[in-house]
This record gives sequence, C-alpha cells and structure tokens, in this order.
Amino acid sequence: MDWQTSEDTVAARPVTDADARALVGKPPASGAWREGDPVADRSFVTGGTLTTEAGARIPGVRVAYESWGELDAGRSNAVLVLHALTGDPHLVGSAGPGQPTDGWWEGVVGPGLALDTDRWFVVAPNVLGGCAGTTGPASLGPDQSEWGGRFPYLTIRDQVAAQLAFADALGIDRFAAVVGGSMGGMHALEWAVTAPDRVGALAVLAAPAASSADQIALNSVQTEAVRADPRFRGGDYYGAVDGDGPHRGLALARRMALLNYRSGSELNDRFGRSWQSGVSPLGHHGRFAVESYLDFHGNRFTRRFDANSYIRLVDAMSSHDVGRDRGGVEAALATYAGPALVLGIDSDRLYPVADQRRVARGLRGALDGPEPTLLESPFGHDGFLIEREAVGAALRRLLAT
Repeated sequence: MDWQTSEDTVAARPVTDADARALVGKPPASGAWREGDPVADRSFVTGGTLTTEAGARIPGVRVAYESWGELDAGRSNAVLVLHALTGDPHLVGSAGPGQPTDGWWEGVVGPGLALDTDRWFVVAPNVLGGCAGTTGPASLGPDQSEWGGRFPYLTIRDQVAAQLAFADALGIDRFAAVVGGSMGGMHALEWAVTAPDRVGALAVLAAPAASSADQIALNSVQTEAVRADPRFRGGDYYGAVDGDGPHRGLALARRMALLNYRSGSELNDRFGRSWQSGVSPLGHHGRFAVESYLDFHGNRFTRRFDANSYIRLVDAMSSHDVGRDRGGVEAALATYAGPALVLGIDSDRLYPVADQRRVARGLRGALDGPEPTLLESPFGHDGFLIEREAVGAALRRLLAT
C-alpha cells in the first residue's frame, strides 16, 4: 500500500515501476469517505444547522474526528490540531480499510513526543466541506442525495464556526493549544481572533494572515482545472463508474499545487534533467523524471480525495482574511494576547516568510517577538509536515509556556 503514503510527508523522489503498478486500475469517481465505508479510527459528532456567512443553511452538520490521550477531569488538557487542505484527522496510525493514508504527523503526536499524548488530549477534526467524514459535497443532503455541486460556498470563518460547535459538543470550553499548518494555520488564526478566550496557546505554521492576490490567483487556476474536466458535470458525478469521474481535472490541480508545495531547489536537486526511462523526452515520447513525479502524485491523489471538496476548500482558503470587517489585519491580530508560535519556512514559495512576519508582528505573545520562528528546510511549504523533529521542538517550546 505504498501508494497510500501521503507525498506531503516525505521528500520528493523518482517514480519507480512499483509506484506505477500501484495505480493500475481506474480511479473512482470520488475518493471521498462515504456512508457505509469502514469507520476506521473516526468518531463523529452531529450538531444542528450552520448558517454560512453568505446566508446558506447546512442542516445536521456532522464532524468526523480522531483523538489520542485522555481528557482530564477539568477538561483543561485538550490540544486542537487542524489539518491542511488535503489532509484529514488521521495524525497517527497506519492506512487501512476506510483510511487511505498513514498518519501525517507521526513523530510529532504520541507518548513522549512534542504533542505528548500521556499529557495532552489531542483531537483532530476533519474540516467542514472536506471528504474524510465531515459534512461536505459527497455527503447526503436533505433530499438524501449527494450535495454535489449544490454544496454551499464556505469561508474559513464558516469552517471555524463548525469547529467551535464541535468543541461545544465535546464539552471543551478552552483548548490548551490550537495548532494548525497551511489551511489549518488559517483556521488556528481565526480561532484566536474569533474566540481568544478559548485558545490557551496558538501555533500558526506556514500560513498567512490573509490570502494575497498571488495566492488567490494560484487557487483559481486549480479550481478551474477541475471544473474544466468534462466529467466534472457541474459537480454531479457521484453516480459515475470508476474511471468516469473528474480525475483528470483533479489530478491536474494537484500537480499545479505540488509545484507550490515544494521548493525549486528540491526538485532541481532530486530530478535535474534526468529522464524517467531510457526513452528520450526530446521528441521521442519519453518523459522527464520530474514530469512522471507530478503525474504519479496527481493520479494517486484522485484515489483519496473528492473534486467538489477540493474546490470548496481551495475557495475557502482564498476567502481567508482575519482583518475582514475587523478594522484590518493588525487590529484583528492584536485581540489575541496569548503565547503564539509563528513558524515560517525559508524555502516556502506558497506562503513566504514575509507572510509569517506580518503575523508575528501583529500577535503580542509571539515567541520570537516581531520575527517568526524560522525553519530552514529544502522542502518548501511541505517542510512543516516533513521536518518533524524541528517542528516538534518548536511546539515543545510553545507548550512549555
């Protein structure tokens, strides 16, 4: 099951013949977890109706989550971990039926580790609009058919509103820490601004205070790639047979994203101008090794994700601006006074260090003052997933406060 290991948590490498064989067979119309699939390690909380910022109503919102450790009698030792765009609640553990990937933060969460489950109750929910068990486009709507393209537009604030209701359902009034990277970092920042009294400490890893025009542009190209696939069918493809879903558009979007998740130096160092095989790519139908790398991971991605969810989550990331209707970013960030780890990655070309510098300067309790904690890594944006020892050390420092 090597193909199920998330590419975000390992260094880039050439695609082998075994990798190619692992993708033999047509991809499903959707890689979403669906009703009737094995539950795996998920638990569920079902609440009431959520009304989005745009005024849409989503009844019976269900949140899927995983947890580790024990909640203490005072409910004071909970740590909330919020996942990135294509992540899920499975921080620790093996892949298996109903769970297509190994845990994405092995080495960070567990007994004696940075998020020590002998001390902390670590809980990770799947985001609203996702495809790993929380209500999203692949879920059944009020008419008992999939929401599909009818699923409402979501903002980061809508998703945090669902997370707040989820915390209420668990009886957790205040988290000892709220931790998130990338899209999860956007959620963590929104938590700190929306409900500062419920956040004991904050960790924002490789995320901005507001999505820039450049980042929104990158997002829009990806979502258009999905929509342009003729098999997308306006988002209503759930009844399609294997191989007849929008996998080509979704794989293309993933390939675009990978170019921003990894650094140019990593790709150059690992692949250079090497060929994938002995067949020349110079007019003889061969491929460069880096092309095969992107194709393989794009195609693999379609087997574990959902095209509609990808659009909804990417659009939510474009909505991100903690300063919207709050007097601007700096005014919003100033409302949170607790200790904060703001981590930037020197090779991140998706959310460069300047984005984290703005966050650090706005948060009064940033661990390193006006400068973000800098992670030196060749792996680009995905460094917060790959450089687990360094990220773990930074989290230990935060939790020691």
